[in-house]
Amino acid sequence: MLAQTGPDPWEFIYANSGFLFEGLVFTLALTATSIVLGFVVGLPAAVVETYGDGLGRRLVERVGVLFRGTPIVILLAVFYFVFPLNITTFVAATLGLGLRSAAYQSQIFRGSLQSVSGGQMEAARAVGLTKREAIRRVTVPQALRRAIPGFQNEFTIVLKDTSVAYAIGLGELLTNGTQLYLTEDGNTAVLEIFLVISAVYFVLTMVANRSLDFVGRVFAIPGGDAR
Repeated sequence: MLAQTGPDPWEFIYANSGFLFEGLVFTLALTATSIVLGFVVGLPAAVVETYGDGLGRRLVERVGVLFRGTPIVILLAVFYFVFPLNITTFVAATLGLGLRSAAYQSQIFRGSLQSVSGGQMEAARAVGLTKREAIRRVTVPQALRRAIPGFQNEFTIVLKDTSVAYAIGLGELLTNGTQLYLTEDGNTAVLEIFLVISAVYFVLTMVANRSLDFVGRVFAIPGGDAR
């Protein structure tokens, strides 16, 4: 239930701050689930693209190109309206954003895997590790540390792209803001509502970037180029 107030737009926004906060919670939850899904799918895809061969590698490459080349709003619409799955708007948005992020994260991790010297793989094999063990214990840990700057950029993109979930009716921050200015009391507060939403996205982006900067410093490879 939206609150009704006088003509002051800021008073109207303050009275409905709880409604905007509900949207913010969905925005944060959708960002988290999409990033996690992108990581869980993107890292193995990067390993296959870097060290795999044959049909598996070509399949991963083709699927990645498909997701990177498809507009995100179309992905969300396909998962929610086309696929014969009885899923919620939140799950559909997570699948669309998460798998698209996986396609981009795979390229971030592939680049960082390729940056690890091939001599380290040879040394790991020379001491008796299998190829799979060498990847898991030697190259992937270093690649993850080197991927932090690129991952930071992808996190910011996913956070802002959650607003596209508006297209399938998910009540995230932008959707709730839109519902506010479409009311009788809110139609004179369009600019103020967008200013508030933009400020919230700016703060979230700044906090995320500063947090990942800190993580990058903590896990930087001593004497290396992890940043």
